[in-house]
Amino acid sequence: MDEFNGEGLSRADVGRQGEEEAAQYLRARGWTLLARNFRWRRNEVDIIASKGRILAFVEVKCRRSHRYGHPLEAITRMKQQEVTRVARGWLQKNPLPPGTLLRFDAIGVSWRKGSRVEVLHVPDAWRLGR
Repeated sequence: MDEFNGEGLSRADVGRQGEEEAAQYLRARGWTLLARNFRWRRNEVDIIASKGRILAFVEVKCRRSHRYGHPLEAITRMKQQEVTRVARGWLQKNPLPPGTLLRFDAIGVSWRKGSRVEVLHVPDAWRLGR
C-alpha cells in the first residue's frame, strides 16, 4: 500500500488505512497483535501488541500531509490519559504474567503527496499516569 496518498478518502478511511499500516509495521517487526480498537467504556486504544516480555498499548495517528503538523503531535495529554484508562480496563480482564513490561507506544503514519507511506514508531512514548 506504499502508493496510497489518502486523497479522496474520508478522515475515517484515512484513519483505518493508517491503523492497518501500523499493524503491518508491527507484525513485520515480530509483534503479535492481541487486540485492535479495544474499547473500555467511552475510550479506545488502537492496538494492543506483545513482543517477548513487552506488552504495548499503541496509539496511532494518521495524516495525509504534514500541513497541520506531524501526526504524533495529535497525541495530546488528554489522549494519553484516555489510553491509560483503557489499559487499566484491559489489564483488569487480562492480568499480566510476572516479568511483563508494560509500555505505551505511539505510531505516526503519514502520506506526503507523491511519496511513500511514512511510519514513525515511538516506543515508550509516555508513562502510566494515575
